[in-house]
Amino acid sequence: MTRHKLRIQSGISDKELETVSQLIYQRAGIVLSVQKRDMVYNRLSRRLRDLGISTFSEYLNDLKINPNSNEWQSFINALTTNLTSFFRESYHFPILAEHARKRRADYKIWCTAASTGEEPISAAITLNETLGKSISGPRIWATDIDTEVLSKGMAGVYRLSDIDNLSAEQKRNYFMRGTGTQESRVKVRKELLDSIHYEQLNLLNSSWDVPAPFDAIFCRNVMIYFDQKTQEHLLKRFASLLKPGGLLFTGHSEHFGPMNGAFRLLGQSVYVLSQEK
Repeated sequence: MTRHKLRIQSGISDKELETVSQLIYQRAGIVLSVQKRDMVYNRLSRRLRDLGISTFSEYLNDLKINPNSNEWQSFINALTTNLTSFFRESYHFPILAEHARKRRADYKIWCTAASTGEEPISAAITLNETLGKSISGPRIWATDIDTEVLSKGMAGVYRLSDIDNLSAEQKRNYFMRGTGTQESRVKVRKELLDSIHYEQLNLLNSSWDVPAPFDAIFCRNVMIYFDQKTQEHLLKRFASLLKPGGLLFTGHSEHFGPMNGAFRLLGQSVYVLSQEK
C-alpha cells in the first residue's frame, strides 16, 4: 500500500490515549493530560503514515512487544515539545554572567534540555563575553532526550531571523551568514560550537554520564512535564552534581516551594545550592 493511499484512523480512543500516556511516562517521565489528545493524535499519526500502519492500537502494540525497538526513540521525539530561542528568558543570562565572573576558573554548565541548541549557545556566548574564549575544550554540556533536535544543535545552522534579537557584535563574532541559496541562514562559528558538547540523555536514566560537578545547571521548562515525585527526585540529583553555591536555572512558570530541599530561591526562577558539600 502506498503512503498517499493509507488511511489513518480518525481520532484516538480513550484507551489508546491512556496507553500513550503510560508509555511516555515510563520512558520519559512526561505526564500527558487528556487536553493533549489532539497533539498526540497529530504527532503520532505522522509516525503511523511513515511506518505504513493505519491504527494506533497496532502501533502501540508493536512498541510494547519490542521494548528495544528504535521506534521508541521516534515515539519520544514525536511527543517532546521543543520551544526555544536565543536568550530566551533573557533575565537569566546577566545572573549567569555575574556568577561566572566571581568564579572564573573552569566554569562548567549543564543544559539538560538543550533542544536545537539555542540555550547552550546563549550560555556559551555569555561565558565568552564574561570569561573569554574557551581554551580547554567544551565547557557547556548540552543534552536532550530528543535525538532529532540534538542533530540540529550539533549542526549549528539557523534561520537569519532566529538571531534578530542578538546585538550586531554578537552576530558578527559568533555567526557566519550564508551565501547564494543559503543567504537566509546563519551558521555558528566553529570556535563557539567547539565549546559545547552535545549528547543524548534521558533524565529518567538511573545514571548520567556527565562531567560533574557543575557551576550551573539549566533545566528550564522541563519540570512542568513531570509529576511531583519525579521533580523531587531530579532536584536531589541536580543538587549532588553542583559545586557549593552552584545555580539551578528553571522556567518562569516552575515553582518548587518547600520541596526544593537543598536549594533556596535566589529570584527570577533561579535557585542556589544552599547546602555545604
